[in-house]
Amino acid sequence: MHPLEPLSADEVRLAVSVLKDSGKVTPTTRFVSVALKEPPKAAVHSGTGWGDLPREAFAVLFDNATNSCHEATVSLAGRKLLDCRHVPGVQPTMTVDEQVECEQAVLASPEFKAALKKHYGVEDTSRVMVDIWSAGNYGEPEESSRRLARPLCFLRADPTDNGYARPIEGIRPVVDLNEMKVIRVEEYGHVPLPPEPGNYAAGRVGPTRDGIKPLEITQPEGPSFQVDGYQVRWQNWSFVIGFNAREGLTLHHLRYADGGKDRSILYRASLTEMVVPYGDPGDTQFRKNAFDVGEYGMGMCANSLELGCDCLGHIRYFDAHLCDSRGRPLTVKNAICMHEEDYGMLWKHTDRRLPERPEVRRSRRLVVSSVSTVENYEYGFFWYLYQDGTIQLEVKLTGILSLGALPPGEKSKYGATIAPGLYAPVHQHFFNVRLDFDLDGVANTVQRVDVVPDPPGPANPHGNAFAAKATPLATELAARDHLKLETARTWKVVNPSVLNAVGEPVGYKFLPMDNSVPMASTDAWWRKRAGFVNYHVWVTPFAEGEKYAAGDYPNQSRGGDGLVRWTEADRPVENTDVVLWYTFGHTHIPRPEDYPVMPAAYTGFVLKPNGFFRMNPANDLPPPAPKAKAAKGLPVAGEACCH
Repeated sequence: MHPLEPLSADEVRLAVSVLKDSGKVTPTTRFVSVALKEPPKAAVHSGTGWGDLPREAFAVLFDNATNSCHEATVSLAGRKLLDCRHVPGVQPTMTVDEQVECEQAVLASPEFKAALKKHYGVEDTSRVMVDIWSAGNYGEPEESSRRLARPLCFLRADPTDNGYARPIEGIRPVVDLNEMKVIRVEEYGHVPLPPEPGNYAAGRVGPTRDGIKPLEITQPEGPSFQVDGYQVRWQNWSFVIGFNAREGLTLHHLRYADGGKDRSILYRASLTEMVVPYGDPGDTQFRKNAFDVGEYGMGMCANSLELGCDCLGHIRYFDAHLCDSRGRPLTVKNAICMHEEDYGMLWKHTDRRLPERPEVRRSRRLVVSSVSTVENYEYGFFWYLYQDGTIQLEVKLTGILSLGALPPGEKSKYGATIAPGLYAPVHQHFFNVRLDFDLDGVANTVQRVDVVPDPPGPANPHGNAFAAKATPLATELAARDHLKLETARTWKVVNPSVLNAVGEPVGYKFLPMDNSVPMASTDAWWRKRAGFVNYHVWVTPFAEGEKYAAGDYPNQSRGGDGLVRWTEADRPVENTDVVLWYTFGHTHIPRPEDYPVMPAAYTGFVLKPNGFFRMNPANDLPPPAPKAKAAKGLPVAGEACCH
């Protein structure tokens, strides 16, 4: 077993058992998470004696009775508790059990029932749908002393109706999650329920379109990857798949075989945090901002994926082994999907002197993906590995818009009207990814690369000169920066101690994709807690305890933690073990076509080898095998393959 493989179901059960036997668990204690405590990086890189490395579990516990959080480390081989410490004044991630219990508490609340009857004449709460939303922190004393939620409520027409189409706009219950009861119901006036349904399920729409012929993807000889536990080899790539309740899908120890040697590229790649701030300042909307990793847990929200629906082709699935808040085993079947897919043309050249002999190679990529549902939204995380050494993360955003109701005849400046009485507020999605580079070794340097024109003059007589300028980033404060369209800014990670075939440091280029900047003022409360949005790129020296861009416990925090705090130390980051953190945002101005369910939007980034290889590493790919004969009714044009 590779030492970075996630905990098995048996290991999760063992960790829970040790914690219960140690006396650290009471009837009011919740298991927020139980995950692998990763061994030291140096021991993993040594490549020897992996079987002797200790398997340990790291657990976050929360006691509702005392409103207190503890972190514990368990030796799995020794079956003993190694450490347990109190973390004062924090609120850990809300658990999946609390989401269910919170809904039940709202539906049972006399105050909520009274408000529902008063405003809507509804006495039967069985049709009410309650989504737990974190309370955040807006400077109120209760937000620093109680474990709170501020749910959003909706009214279904029947049990399978899309309840999001009918938001209960004027009623906001506030729930104490420790007591699991509604402590008050805030009322903001009567806003009628939107009159029209917004269903999307196959059984509730129609007629559905016809004329869609079957599209089959087959690999009669099986896939090209090999799997051992959670270790994967594909083409020249090797890596370990990880998963935990907070981050969800992670990649570890990513290497590329080159010249008979496994060359290290990334030690760990993970989503550390994301925030979804809304732009409507109204009383019922301004508190909407969700830290989907630190408040809800992207792994706990993971879907069980299905062949033919979420994934297509010859699929290898991986389960995620977690536990619920009472320590009971919770396995998410098929939480991770892996498959190969054709990606069109990788490279081609036709010599005009030999037009009958074009050289073309098709691109094939390995896809490792996971999808999480955080109440109304779905997020798909797709890691792509390519045959030419390229790495890509693509985030797919879909699901249902977070909607609000409007009085008849009114429109909102801060959102799009998408149906009568129904609008979707403007909002943004910001993601932060942590990329722990170990490029041919741990001592790396990050360069900022800007393309700049030469000034007019004798050295630039034709006015056409421009060149790429690389600036090594020496310290954390110097490294904090933004994208810059004017200079086509990118970043490059190099290893100054390892030279390539032309005598330059080996490197990988970081290429941004879709991005944005936060629209809210720096005084906005959510921005105090999400300081990672202040810059697109951050660079830090590797530190074992620095894993989450907004800090370990952003739920109800007052902010100032994570990257904004660490980088103020202005530590050196040149020629050392560096971590590159990238923040990328998607600004969503909703449209009627995003309703009732939203077509996927895409964002992410690309890592491309830049001087890492001697030449195109995909130059050794064999040409595609020509088809023996064309499809029925179509002519065969010699033996040329398709492009």
